[in-house]
Amino acid sequence: EYYANTGALKKAAENRKEVDSSTGKAKKVAVSVIEAFGGASDDSSKISVRDVEDVLRMEYRSKFLNPKWRDAMLEQGSGGAYEVSQRMTAMVGWAATADVDNFVFDQAAERYALDEDVANKLKKSNPEAFKNVVRRLLEASGRGMWDADEETIEKLKCLYADADDLVEQVASSFG
Repeated sequence: EYYANTGALKKAAENRKEVDSSTGKAKKVAVSVIEAFGGASDDSSKISVRDVEDVLRMEYRSKFLNPKWRDAMLEQGSGGAYEVSQRMTAMVGWAATADVDNFVFDQAAERYALDEDVANKLKKSNPEAFKNVVRRLLEASGRGMWDADEETIEKLKCLYADADDLVEQVASSFG
């Protein structure tokens, strides 16, 4: 995954930086993204170079947090639930590399795990994908990537336990 390689390079560069005396931490290293595809021009002066945080913010707002995109994924059944799950995994991966805004995790939790109708559709279509969505939210909180309130974390823990039970029931029905 891109975020794994990028994260390793970023962390290596940060480990070589001086420690900021005000924070006691190594200074951050900026990561930029070059959009190599999508332009109709051969003019290299028009190639877009953007901070990865800006690219991620746009990606999450336009797709992952967009209710229309979510609903389209839900309509696709198991494959759509899998795509939601993979986006959640990628979001946590990128959060380990770059700053992902807290509101992104808040809204992801609200739109995929805590919304009862959406959660039920994900569980019905692909219980393992729903379990992964909840697991990744709990991971993000546990790793300090997301500052969630205790009530939300408790709800997610209950959802995770229920999802785990559901996955075990499905697995045992094949056994």
